[in-house]
Amino acid sequence: MITKSFATSPILSAAARSVVLAAALCLPATAAADEFSGADTAFIMICAALVMLMTPAGLALFYGGLTQRKSVLNTVGMSYVAFCAAILAWMVIGYSIAFGGSENPLSGGLEHVMLASIGVDDLSGTIPTTIFVLFQGCFAAIAVAIVSGSIIERLRFSTWLLFVVLWVTLCYAPIAHWIWGGGLFDSHNELDFAGGTVVHISSGVSGLVLALLLGRRRVEPDKAYQPYSIKFTLLGSALLWFGWFGFNAGSALAADKIAANAMLVTAIAAAAGGLAWLFCDWVNSRQSHLFGAASGVVSGLVGITPAAGFVGADGALIIGVLSGLSGFFAVTWMKKKFGYDDALDAFGIHGAVGIVGSLLTGMLANPAISGEAGLFYGEPGRMVAQSLAVVTTVAYSAAMTAAIYFALKMVMGSGRISDDHESEGLDSIYHGEQEGPSARTND
Repeated sequence: MITKSFATSPILSAAARSVVLAAALCLPATAAADEFSGADTAFIMICAALVMLMTPAGLALFYGGLTQRKSVLNTVGMSYVAFCAAILAWMVIGYSIAFGGSENPLSGGLEHVMLASIGVDDLSGTIPTTIFVLFQGCFAAIAVAIVSGSIIERLRFSTWLLFVVLWVTLCYAPIAHWIWGGGLFDSHNELDFAGGTVVHISSGVSGLVLALLLGRRRVEPDKAYQPYSIKFTLLGSALLWFGWFGFNAGSALAADKIAANAMLVTAIAAAAGGLAWLFCDWVNSRQSHLFGAASGVVSGLVGITPAAGFVGADGALIIGVLSGLSGFFAVTWMKKKFGYDDALDAFGIHGAVGIVGSLLTGMLANPAISGEAGLFYGEPGRMVAQSLAVVTTVAYSAAMTAAIYFALKMVMGSGRISDDHESEGLDSIYHGEQEGPSARTND
């Protein structure tokens, strides 16, 4: 009788349901291997949306604010259409090359071309393979969009579209297979949690190579390049920071403690990178440039990307500061020293900082986080794996980007725009659109 009264009491029943719900929330979100988890699936769906936001919104605004007014729409458009073309290339063949089952250490198989053999019931761990495909496709899209930052105001729009498709297929997808798809570096146990090597080193190096092949922009000696809107750049960096939580935390592929740690260290490294760059600006010029703060934040985000699942707050602080410093060094000293025209510093912020972040991951990986130890925690061999992956990715990205460029040049002619087009600006030439007359050249 007492038991029945307890069960039928509205107040006690509500309390009991609350206790059960609270207990359920305290349990790990991940289910057993290959068992569907609604919590993990919802989490990765949100993360995929956040990563999608990074390319046609965050990166587009970040780059668009830094270019000249006469080509700002073209610059934004290069990121926007890169997402469209890259997603389709990924669905058609890129995913299969990266994650198709294969014993080949260099490339996955072709059984998933056009996403064949992937049904709604198929799982990757505890989440549907369909959302895993989309999540990884957003990574491929932002990687190739980053490349555009090195070569804005110089490349034909049609050439860019074809380059995106070929680069995702022939450059990005194989590297993703090497590191994440059970390929070349799987047995070496190289640590790249969310794409420091796969995304940032490959794109940064490719951008630099493409910039060298296209040559410097031509500008009248008495004129300097004036950014269209620093406000756009700040807003773009904020959207990138926001999306990067999905970028890093989602790479855990589960709503678990590693994902939570990844979000924390992402915030720490970004903030540290922004302040480190700002400090360098102050020492160098006695001014606090907001462009520097935005660039430092992105540098901190790049640096923490490979380490997000392997370091704690202390490691994130170190990586953030060193990423901000190395980004500042690459953008201000290295570019001036060697004279290359990396227009929006894709190599300086992504390539150079990506290399630093990958190596720091090999040093600072803390076994208390996920069981993986770095150099400073008694695993010196880790640096061999990290260094080998960095060197191989740099060499392959450079060679494949050059090969794609020369192949397109043979088929389509020079991808370089004419001097007249560069002088007039690409917005009117390629898109027939321009910012209104009230737009200011330098905000």
